[in-house]
Amino acid sequence: MPTFVVETYGCQMNVHDSERIAGLLIEAGYTQALANTQPDLVVFNTCAVRENADNKLYGNLSFLAPRKKRDPNFQIAVGGCMAQKDKELIIKRAPYVDVVFGTHNIGSLPILLERARVEEAAQVEIKESLEHFPSTLPVKRDSAFSAWVSISVGCNNTCTFCIVPSLRGIEKDRSPKEIMQEVRALVDQGVIEITLLGQNVNAYGVDFSDRYAFSKLLIECGKVDGLERVRFMSPHPRDFTDDVIEAMAQTKNVMPHLHMPLQSGSDKVLQAMRRSYRRDRYLSILKKVRDAMPEAAITTDIIVGFPGESDEDFEQTIDLVREARFSAAYTFQYSKRPGTVAASMPNQVSLEKMTYRYEQLHRIQQAISKEENSKLVGTNVELLVSSNEGKHDLDLNRMNGRSKDFRLTHFDNSEKTARPGDLVEVKVVEAFANHIVASKPITVTKTRGAQAHADWVEDIGDKKVLLGIPTLASLKSL
Repeated sequence: MPTFVVETYGCQMNVHDSERIAGLLIEAGYTQALANTQPDLVVFNTCAVRENADNKLYGNLSFLAPRKKRDPNFQIAVGGCMAQKDKELIIKRAPYVDVVFGTHNIGSLPILLERARVEEAAQVEIKESLEHFPSTLPVKRDSAFSAWVSISVGCNNTCTFCIVPSLRGIEKDRSPKEIMQEVRALVDQGVIEITLLGQNVNAYGVDFSDRYAFSKLLIECGKVDGLERVRFMSPHPRDFTDDVIEAMAQTKNVMPHLHMPLQSGSDKVLQAMRRSYRRDRYLSILKKVRDAMPEAAITTDIIVGFPGESDEDFEQTIDLVREARFSAAYTFQYSKRPGTVAASMPNQVSLEKMTYRYEQLHRIQQAISKEENSKLVGTNVELLVSSNEGKHDLDLNRMNGRSKDFRLTHFDNSEKTARPGDLVEVKVVEAFANHIVASKPITVTKTRGAQAHADWVEDIGDKKVLLGIPTLASLKSL
């Protein structure tokens, strides 16, 4: 059977789409390539949010050119947001690419690959509207106990820095019935943790005019027996309403972690970004969340160097960061994306100034993160044990997992009592900015998810098509 590798760039939605790509290929007769082998097909599922994504893609394509020249049967496909953006340009820059497909027609990939093979010509197919909701496609997953569940695709916002709406389209919502059917099916397979996914999850319901749809969905997830943890990603402060906070606080299996993108602490910059909220509104959300869930950890996204950002604007961001006390922040230097409003704005910030501000913000947030993590030293936390080993975990007889509030925690597993998918209670002994360290498990709760993972590892994983999430093979030895 021909083998494949999927290389994924970008957000959680791209990971979700890559799950479907892997499932489609397996259904079409492919098998996932093992590390240190030569795959017959490489699929790049791309991101277009930042300029370095372009450079990364074309650099990797150039890297594969000699392999393609040596072996004409070797195939290369490019999908995702950059494919949606660049279309035929990809073939012009890399004429040895076999298939280019967009965000709206993932299901076409196997047919396009076969057509490229038969016709011995590149196939470019970009749809401007959604062909199949990705969650309806076959999927290959690599975790028996944790899964993404997509509730919507696309975005109706008009943030001036963001290219995603033009590439993913307007928001399309799945029905609550369909979502809950998928959740229950996953739990029946051994999944104990799900993450609800969308470009803006708390706008969910716009298609059927129910502003309370997302909070209702959280509550329904709380009624599913065997579902231990529910998370969600990518809310927007504009749409974050009190009913969602109430649902989070009152639904036992919804985790006390909120990722709330800030982008800037300056009202002037927020207005220029078209973010539809101001710093006071943002801080009021954080207060409400912490009043309802004192144990909640809050993370965020921040863009540094947006066009027109002055020293005063940047200081306002720093002030808000110090006040908000985020447990972690994903910080980015502004990246000009062609086709966005911000790309043509005056007063673009120089790279030198942007870099200086970025480094300053990073240092301040790292210090805050370490201080917040240090508060946990001496306390007990519950972890869902991960199936992925940390960089030094094997050498140190450790495993890792995520706490309820999403902190990465490494713990002593020298007695080998914990398995991936188990829930363990551990005492925190040391804190760093990006993780905490804990002692041996005080208690180990054996879960259905851990047993499902153990059973699955024994099976031939690359032949298994399931409903859920994979961690896809990285680009190796090509």
